[in-house]
Amino acid sequence: MTKISVKNLNGEKVKDLTLKDSVWNVEVNNDCLKKMIRLQLDATRQGTRKTKNRSEVSGGGRKPWRQKGTGRARQGSIRATQWRGGGIPFGVQPRDYSFKINRKERVIALKSALTLKANAKELVVVDNFSMDSSKTKAAIKMLENLKLDNKILFVTNDDAENLYLATRNLPNALVIYADEINCYDVVNADVLVIDEASVKEIEEVLK
Repeated sequence: MTKISVKNLNGEKVKDLTLKDSVWNVEVNNDCLKKMIRLQLDATRQGTRKTKNRSEVSGGGRKPWRQKGTGRARQGSIRATQWRGGGIPFGVQPRDYSFKINRKERVIALKSALTLKANAKELVVVDNFSMDSSKTKAAIKMLENLKLDNKILFVTNDDAENLYLATRNLPNALVIYADEINCYDVVNADVLVIDEASVKEIEEVLK
């Protein structure tokens, strides 16, 4: 079992919390983690790129010249692929980049991401995210108290409206719910800040 200090938003230690090794201290599976991150990034791709083939470009309804007797190569349409302005052969077409992976792989990948944060000392646990103000300067003060900088991912179990409003103007902060936690956001953040209730919820889901 791994113990970690639980702090309040003033940066003061409140108590110790024991993290379950089955979630926060597993053998990191880089293959599953990479696959899950690629799945998330691929799912965001629109896949709407498209080129026109010779049946879709305009013009070329008439044979440019007769078949024989001109001394030139035979041509059937000025919109054939060898002509300037003609169709594109084997061009890119709309496609869906998303793919599926097994649920067990998803779980292993998320556990691996959480383990990386815990082992790298990039995990901060707070008792709650109850803020009295929704102003940006209140969020900046909180970050100073917790000694946080760079990219920060906040994971909360409750509404935490003031936290969201106070951090939405900060380019280095992102707030998500515990049931929205994912590999990409965890790995992409320099520090993972999570409340105690979210820790228990995540451990319950991933047990």
